[in-house]
Amino acid sequence: MPEAASAPAAARATIGDSEFDRDTALVRRAPGVYDIDLSAGWTIINAVNGGYLLAVLGRALADALPHPDPFTVSAHYLTASQPGPAVVRTDVVRTGRTLSTGQASLFQYDEDGREVERIRVLASYGDLDTLPEDVRTTAAPPAMPPMEQCFGPEDGPAPVSGSSAIADRLMLKLDPATLGWALGAPSGKGEMRAWFGLADGRDADPLSLLLAVDALPPTAFEIGLTGWVPTVELTVHVRCRPAPGPLRVSITTRNLAGGFLEEDAEVWDSARRLVAQSRQLARVRLG
Repeated sequence: MPEAASAPAAARATIGDSEFDRDTALVRRAPGVYDIDLSAGWTIINAVNGGYLLAVLGRALADALPHPDPFTVSAHYLTASQPGPAVVRTDVVRTGRTLSTGQASLFQYDEDGREVERIRVLASYGDLDTLPEDVRTTAAPPAMPPMEQCFGPEDGPAPVSGSSAIADRLMLKLDPATLGWALGAPSGKGEMRAWFGLADGRDADPLSLLLAVDALPPTAFEIGLTGWVPTVELTVHVRCRPAPGPLRVSITTRNLAGGFLEEDAEVWDSARRLVAQSRQLARVRLG
């Protein structure tokens, strides 16, 4: 099936000089302690998107650890984050020759000025450029229509009232085969696929992959559910540095039970390489 060659032509932002970079930038207050103002541009309804938060903590750990790139990041979302001031605290757990491990937590303040922990992360970092090129896999990129035959948020109403803020930051084109929910006829298959990029044309890097795995509409919509699907836990594996160009993101859910579902995501770059994988546990509101 023909594939899109690139995102729609426009003035392109660059890695290090884009809205995503500015909105995930932190100010080091002290060794291992960082301040940030969480942007309202990355919200779903009133809560800050979990992938954006993961990128914020990922950037803090990249500064705190001796290795530059996230290899595996596991996050527990404790309470919903809101736009506004936050503090990130990091700790170095172990450093080695090829891998270093650290943990980070993001805190905000309640009405009484007390710190509330929002998200806690444990991550291992390395250098993606030093990995061997040998690949032996049975995985294959998802078959998707060309980008011009897919549909974005601009083609219809927001799936959840007030949820359009993050959509304005993204280049998102959803596979029509996973859009039954938008037409009132969900397939029941628990699948979501899309072409993905940042709206300003910035190419993907390892930090933006942490956003990509959590930026599509929930698979719960194709199961026939509506409303907010908050993340409880999310683990991301970054496999290699992505090539320039749009990404393909495929997310599937096989099991919803007890009000929780899993989402397994794969992210493929323009060179047809599997660049990131993730699994998350999310809560759904039944009835």
